[in-house]
Amino acid sequence: MKWQRPALLWTAVLAAGLGLWAGHRLAPAPPAPVAAPAPAAVATPAPLPALNAGDALPALVLPDLHGQPMDLRERFSGRPLLVNVWASWCGPCIEEMPELARFAAQQGEGGVQVLGLALDTPEAVADFLQQVPVDYPIVLDTPGPRDASVALGNAQGLLPYSVLFDAQGRMVKAKLGPFEPGEIAGWVE
Repeated sequence: MKWQRPALLWTAVLAAGLGLWAGHRLAPAPPAPVAAPAPAAVATPAPLPALNAGDALPALVLPDLHGQPMDLRERFSGRPLLVNVWASWCGPCIEEMPELARFAAQQGEGGVQVLGLALDTPEAVADFLQQVPVDYPIVLDTPGPRDASVALGNAQGLLPYSVLFDAQGRMVKAKLGPFEPGEIAGWVE
């Protein structure tokens, strides 16, 4: 009986070894690495066409300070229109605001209309206008690669930006940068 114990022990060790070997050799192969799917292509919006002298005022409907939509073509037809794009955080914009307000006040019923286009939040614009009130209409837009400023020809996206339209709604010219005191009247002629 003594000889059976070692034989039984060796049989158990051999069976365990064969079991490990068989488990390793007969186990299914690990799955081959799967390539991650390619990220979905993000459609880049087509750039807005450049606005040039003679082009019509783009069809823009923007909210005013009270959130009411304002159709620019409809509201400002029949008289020249100076659109000034600005923001409350833009130093040069702030500096030229009093000059724009003076110019707008001098225009009367038949003169050039002035419109401020704020690329800003309604709250920031309201706070700013408490400090620097203006009497001309203001509309709002969110800054971005396809905002109303870009639609008006501001391809560089810099501020301030002004664009002049004639009484028929055709672009006359544009200016990037602030107006100097007394410059606006000569610029719109």
